[in-house]
Parts: sequence; C-alpha cells; structure tokens
Amino acid sequence: MTGGIIHFFNILFLLFNFSSADVFNHRFVGNLETLKENLIAEKKEFIEVHLEEMKIRKHKDGVVEKEFGIFRKGDPDFWGGTAAGLYFIDSKSKLAYSSVSEVYMPWSIKIFGKYYIHGEPYYADGSKMNSLSSGGCIQLLDKEAKLLYELVKKNMPLLIIDKKRDNYRHLALKNDPLEINAKSYLVADIDSGYVFSSQNEQEKLPIASLTKLMTATVIAESVDLRKSIFVTEEMLKAYGSVDGLISGKGFGLVELFYPLLIQSSNDAAEALAGFLGKKKTVDLMNQKARAIMMENTEFVDTSGLDEKNKSCAKDLFYLARYIIYNRPPIFRITRGEEVGFSRNTHFKKLKNKNLFYEDERFIGGKTGFIKVSGYVGVFVFRLLGRDNNERNIAIIILGAEKMEKGEGSLKGEVEKILKWLESNHLILHG
Repeated sequence: MTGGIIHFFNILFLLFNFSSADVFNHRFVGNLETLKENLIAEKKEFIEVHLEEMKIRKHKDGVVEKEFGIFRKGDPDFWGGTAAGLYFIDSKSKLAYSSVSEVYMPWSIKIFGKYYIHGEPYYADGSKMNSLSSGGCIQLLDKEAKLLYELVKKNMPLLIIDKKRDNYRHLALKNDPLEINAKSYLVADIDSGYVFSSQNEQEKLPIASLTKLMTATVIAESVDLRKSIFVTEEMLKAYGSVDGLISGKGFGLVELFYPLLIQSSNDAAEALAGFLGKKKTVDLMNQKARAIMMENTEFVDTSGLDEKNKSCAKDLFYLARYIIYNRPPIFRITRGEEVGFSRNTHFKKLKNKNLFYEDERFIGGKTGFIKVSGYVGVFVFRLLGRDNNERNIAIIILGAEKMEKGEGSLKGEVEKILKWLESNHLILHG
C-alpha cells in the first residue's frame, strides 16, 4: 500500500511539473484489439477469440451475438502458444485428427498452420485427453464447440487476440533530441504500444536476415517440432556456412533454429524451408505477416539474402511483439538458451551475432546485413520504470552504416537510444 501511495504522489508531482502537451500528447502503435475495434465499427460478422479473457465471441452488426468460454489454450513458453492474428476461415470438419498429439478433435475449425478451434480431444480408444493446456489449439467443451461450428461460415474473419493493451503511461522527464544516423528506427513499449521516438518507421526497406525471425515463427507453427529433417547437398548451396551442418545427416527442427537465429545461417534457412517446400514456406510467411498487421512487409525467400525481402520498423515491432507473446522460445534461442525439443548436440560453438546476447536486460532479437540493407536489427530489452514496473522495450533499426564500432554503428545506435531513454523517460537500467 505504501509503495502505491508513493507512486500516486510521484505521478501527481509529474503532472503538475509538466505541460499537458508533455504528458498527454503521446503516440501509440496499434495492436490486435485495434483490429477488433475496426471490425466492430464496420459492423462485420466475425469470430473473436480473446486468449487473455478465455472467451470466444460471435459478432454481427456491431454487437456480440453469442459468447463461449475457452476450456483450454496453449502454453507459449513451451512452443504451445496459439497462433494469434486475423485469419479467414477456409475449412472446418466435424472430426479432425491431430498427428502431432495423436488425438481426434471434434467440431474442428482451422486457424493457421497446425492449429484449430475444436471440442474435447480424445484418443482412439475413446478416452479423453487430460492436460492443463493444449498444444496450441483452442479447446471448448463439446456442446459449445458444436454450437460455434454451426455458426461459422467460409471466409468469415477469425480474430485471435493474445493480450489486452497495457494502459501504462510513460511521462517524459526531459525532451532531449535523439539523433540517429540510420535510415529508419522505432523505439516503443511492446506492452502499451507507446512510441518514445521514431524516424521513417513506415518506410519499406530491405531487412536482410531479420527475415529469419519470421522463418522460425512459421516453421514452429506449421510443423511438429519433434520431427527431424535430412539435410541434402542442395540445401547447403546458400551463401555462407556453419560448422556442424553437413549433408547426409538428420537434424532436429528446433536444433536447426540455433544456427538460423544465433549465427544467422542461410543454409539452415534453406534446410528448414525444405521441410515444407520453399514456396509454401514463403507463402505462409507472407500470410502470417498480413495476420499480425505487417502491412508493409513482403518475403521472397527464407534467409533474407534477396534484397526484395522488405519491411519497415513499425511492422518489425509487430513481429517482435508477436514473438514475445506467442513464440518466446525463439527469442530465448537468440540469447543462446536451451529450449524444449532442441537436442542441440551439433552446434555448440556458434558465434552469436545478436550483439547484446550477454546483456541481462536483453530479451531477444536478431541482426542482419546485406549490402543494400546496411546493418539492421531488432532488439528487445526488459527495463525498469521509476515505479519498478518491468517494461518490454523494442528498438528497431534499419540501415545503419556499421555493425559494432564507431559513430553510426548498429551497436552504437542502440546504446545511444538506451542512454537517451534513461535520461528522458521513466526508464532505468535494470
């Protein structure tokens, strides 16, 4: 209680010592709840799945027609997060079979990749699956699953919301200018969407190996991660190589995420794409981008070698936000941590190119470079506000001149932004 009172008076002090423009003239990046507001305003007929509220709602003409309770959902910390985003129902089945969990799923509605909304799953002998969470599918009680199944139609929008917008407010202590030499950047609070500073954040630019974050996301959501893949010579023709990745051997899918995300291996990207097929993988990457509000993004390969892989700082913020809430093991790998299904026995001496992987504040991210993109990076840090609240802060930089040393380097720009945050906002180094 005492801490709450102190925080209240600190806020009052700030409000009385800053102009209303300083305190209230803030800009926010949208989130999946923004899409819900738009669909309601347009009086669309759609299904809303709110994972945090554990509710499914059928909307029509701007009002809720029917509401259902979610029985079980997935656990994101162990690869089991449900695929959030805006999709369109293209198939449903009275009874589907999951080869991943080896169960039957009554009243199934396809979401994306390997995920469904369905009734209570059961084994071949008729016994029901009993677990605290699903593998990423959304489970309803059979009676409600059947009712929802009968309500949905082909091509109906299906919006899956992972988190409510955080209402946390950052109050500026000072308003020092932030001078960044990169072509584009965005600094924003992932949980609230609050934008601290930005420049050309919607300019579409080449993103090089930042592409691999989406490659890993789509593979994780489309394939049984317990599977292995046999690597062929054809898969290793991409520019660059990594010790331990050789043809004629089998590797676990998640094991290949390590060279992909730590050393930025292009041949690991090729091998992973080979599991689903290159074209299908890229198609899914573009579909996923649309689903999570990455409107200025286009993928043409899985590695980022092609300069036509393009995005913008704002879209990459959405991708970082998505990974934190739905696929956190991906960011843990970028820090070099062991995660579930990894069996990382072949890649113990990888060079981590993610710059801040040894920083305790660094949650995860990715760097990249090709000649036309310059040096690019997505970095997420967990910092502390003056009230000791932890905040997830994303720093996206596109088009830096150098990697690590000197003015204008990717690392130098991030360090400059961190110091600026500490001096100008309610952010302290943790």
